[in-house]
Amino acid sequence: MQISDAGSRKNIYTVSELNASIKNLIEDNFPFVWIFGEISNFRVPASGHFYFTLKDAASQISSVMFRGQQRNLKFEPEDGLNVTGMGRISVYEPRGTYQIILEYLEPSGAGALQIAFEKLKTRLFAEGLFDEAHKIPLPFLPYNISIISSPSGAVVHDILHIINRRFPNIAIRIIPVNVQGDGAIEQIVDALAWLNVAKDADVAILARGGGSLEDLQAFNSEPVARAIFASEIPIISAVGHETDYTISDFVADLRAPTPSAAAELVIPEKSELEQRRKDLLKILQIRITNYYRYLKEKLNEKSKHLIDPRRKLEDACLKVDDLTLRLNRTLMRRILRERQHLEFWDDRLGANNPIYLFNEIKLKLDKDYYNLFKTYKIYIKITRVKLQTLMAKLQALNPLAILARGYSITRTIPTKTVVKDPGSVSLNQDLEITVALGRLYCRVKGKSSDG
Repeated sequence: MQISDAGSRKNIYTVSELNASIKNLIEDNFPFVWIFGEISNFRVPASGHFYFTLKDAASQISSVMFRGQQRNLKFEPEDGLNVTGMGRISVYEPRGTYQIILEYLEPSGAGALQIAFEKLKTRLFAEGLFDEAHKIPLPFLPYNISIISSPSGAVVHDILHIINRRFPNIAIRIIPVNVQGDGAIEQIVDALAWLNVAKDADVAILARGGGSLEDLQAFNSEPVARAIFASEIPIISAVGHETDYTISDFVADLRAPTPSAAAELVIPEKSELEQRRKDLLKILQIRITNYYRYLKEKLNEKSKHLIDPRRKLEDACLKVDDLTLRLNRTLMRRILRERQHLEFWDDRLGANNPIYLFNEIKLKLDKDYYNLFKTYKIYIKITRVKLQTLMAKLQALNPLAILARGYSITRTIPTKTVVKDPGSVSLNQDLEITVALGRLYCRVKGKSSDG
């Protein structure tokens, strides 16, 4: 509200009105602005929102980036990082301070993408995404190969040409994605997810040609890195030239220096396998022949010392008869011992028949029930007498009973103070008098202290 002073002709604002007016003025004139500065005092409370200060050499401004706008960030903000952002100027009325609420934020200056790359690389390394223990070994001879890349580039044609030259007629699936620009990250993540749902590929090649660090940004993103790490199908990363390294290279199960090298690593050369098969077959034939000759010689040697099998059979029959007789004697002794044991326990069980114990417990239970019922009746009678005595005392002390005998309670208005002394009230003072069936409101016309 505005307070008008007629004498001085001034409008006096309340603090809330002044802050609200300043808020409307600033927000109307600065709906959205681009801003450049250095991050300082960066903090993230439990809400997940970013609070920090943007500053330059001469000034600073409080900044906020809410949690919902952080999903588009491609780096992790920290103190000392120069950034460029877009947001709207707002006034926080309870404190009377103005701030910029950022909708977009990106690193600025030379090497910003490289800084973001190194920070993400360090964080993922600390989480263990690069550990060799998590790498899935590639199959020696895959039956199905998937290629995740742009279908219009020369990369796919080079890979197909090399694979067909090394091992013709192998099954190959091309999963088309954008490898740079808007939507590239999402398409690569979706392709990796679909690959693991289909589960019909033995190995996959994630490939693209060379380019600048900005062109390779999709392969340096955290979503793509985590999608590769989560894949149950081995992934070969073949991104850029031999000197190019991306985050996907470190997370993948195998890094190929170029897409063409990936094609050579994923499948062996068929002609070499044929020649190796022939060499192994020849070696196997020679070893089998030698082993057969060795076994034949050993058989001839053993046959000279072989005992007549009929004699061994007779000895075995005699041994079986002896063991059978011993087994029968042992079983008969065991049966006799168990029968005696059973008769002993049967006698003991008869002596401790539960029917006898049940009858004794039943008699005791009936007696205890009778005693309990009798005690309970006596307790109720005593308790009823006590209750009647207490009710009589309570009735005698009941204030309403006292009022019913003609007494009243007088209290002052409006303080409700009980009047005990005429000196505590004054003439013409209003009083409230409580009687048994209601209240009376009276005014003092006179008073005395004669008792």
